[in-house]
Amino acid sequence: MSFVQCTIQGETAVLRLSRGKVNSLTGEVVRELKDAMNGLIENEKVKAVILTGQGKFFSYGFDIPEFLKYSRLQFQEYLTLFTDFYLYVYLYPKPVIAALNGHTIAGGCMIAICCDFRVMVSGKARIALNEIQFGSSVFAGSVEVLRALIGQRNAETFLYSGEMYPAESAHSLGLIDKVSTDADLEKDMLAAAAAFAAKDGAAFAGIKGLLHKTVAEEMRRRERESIADFLDIWYSEKTWARLQEKTTA
Repeated sequence: MSFVQCTIQGETAVLRLSRGKVNSLTGEVVRELKDAMNGLIENEKVKAVILTGQGKFFSYGFDIPEFLKYSRLQFQEYLTLFTDFYLYVYLYPKPVIAALNGHTIAGGCMIAICCDFRVMVSGKARIALNEIQFGSSVFAGSVEVLRALIGQRNAETFLYSGEMYPAESAHSLGLIDKVSTDADLEKDMLAAAAAFAAKDGAAFAGIKGLLHKTVAEEMRRRERESIADFLDIWYSEKTWARLQEKTTA
């Protein structure tokens, strides 16, 4: 079953995540996203890539009920796959626009912040790294990207609170670049992609590599240890009980 729909509109490829109501993330979904993006690198007609979701969710993050069935080793393998993927997005040579059509939570937020431009709908949609709310942690790579994006103090506020931000508040924080509406999202995301696509591709890739190199190096250096710490917290008695409650609520 395919969870990623790819359409080409002019010089832009739109990858639309479609997995259930909340577009939750599993290993299969992550591999499919990466395979789709890999296939677009060599397509000279595609100058920019848009990541978006189907329905009212960009992605609500990890499929927790699924992962509660995993052994620690199986979950570790998934976390390595996932963190490798958002680093891949962060270093992707073509412009990547996140069109946040709805809730963008936890793992969904981690992917979004690794993109080059974020446009988000106003209204009920929220964006958050809310792991602290259910006793979980985040990853070193996501912290490095967040710090580079919004600064140390704002990153602390965002992560310590676990608050779910509407588009307007996220824009004020510097977390997203443009506030849109349900009606205008398609137009706004294509306009953002077209603006990037108009730039010289080789020059963009070179500058992006320079801008992201230091953060990417730190992501690589710290990620494995942070995954181990994440697993210790995830499988702790208190967090495990909260995760079980979360899936049955």
